[in-house]
Amino acid sequence: MTRPCPGARAVTSRPHWQPPAGATDCHMHIFGPYERYPLSPGRSYTPPEASVAAYRAMCDTIDIARTVIVQPSIYGTDNAVTLDAVEALGRDRARAVVVVDESFDLSTLRAMADRGACGVRFNAVSGNGTPLAQIEALGARLAELGWHMQLYAHPTEMLALEPVLARLPCPLVIDHMGGVKSGDQGLDHPAFQALLRLLRGGAWAKLCGYRSSTAGAPYADVAAMARTMIEAAPERCVWGTDWPHPSLASPEEVPDDGVLMDAFGDWAPEPAQRQAILVDNPARLYGF
Repeated sequence: MTRPCPGARAVTSRPHWQPPAGATDCHMHIFGPYERYPLSPGRSYTPPEASVAAYRAMCDTIDIARTVIVQPSIYGTDNAVTLDAVEALGRDRARAVVVVDESFDLSTLRAMADRGACGVRFNAVSGNGTPLAQIEALGARLAELGWHMQLYAHPTEMLALEPVLARLPCPLVIDHMGGVKSGDQGLDHPAFQALLRLLRGGAWAKLCGYRSSTAGAPYADVAAMARTMIEAAPERCVWGTDWPHPSLASPEEVPDDGVLMDAFGDWAPEPAQRQAILVDNPARLYGF
């Protein structure tokens, strides 16, 4: 049985600072239209539709120029909606992170690369994706393609996988600040320490902090975690909205993306930091 969840806010506030030209949202999703892109029966939640047009309007408000569309769990390994969204937004400003398994051969993956795909996501939190047992086998295939692997896992899973992740032959990108909650030991959590070790060893991470917050907006309780990650690997941190913020329990929990941008501005107050995390690092990782 799938659970319903609210959609994105109808109105987005403007940030209190100006992001640099070329700012990149490295984590978002498109849902629907469902008559064209039917939902996977294996999904764990059912969100409202979230269109390219609605996302563009949000980007115009917070001054986002480039986008990384992440395949959501509600579509399993059918990546049509994600790859079509890259085409709709334009290859000059959009890339895709897809969900595949060992059954996808190199020729199929190369065809996806021609449409803007540059990475594969493992999602052990929402399910309906690739089993974690396939990480090593797919890692070798991704290295051959020049793609990266993106991991969204529970903190205990990431901690257990640390030895495997540390020896991957392809770049690793860790989702949602390792899934560690600010109120659950925060900086001292063993999984957050594993995240820092991976970062210092060459991994990348997404600063997408509202899911790590226990206090809620304006998410000041995750600032110490975010700043520690930036200090550990300033050249390998990127940022994402996670629009339209799926799988939350109530509309009150859905973030205002302008507030999320303001929170990032607090984490990275120096212009050089903002330029690196919003523009230069994504350009290297995603090939903009």
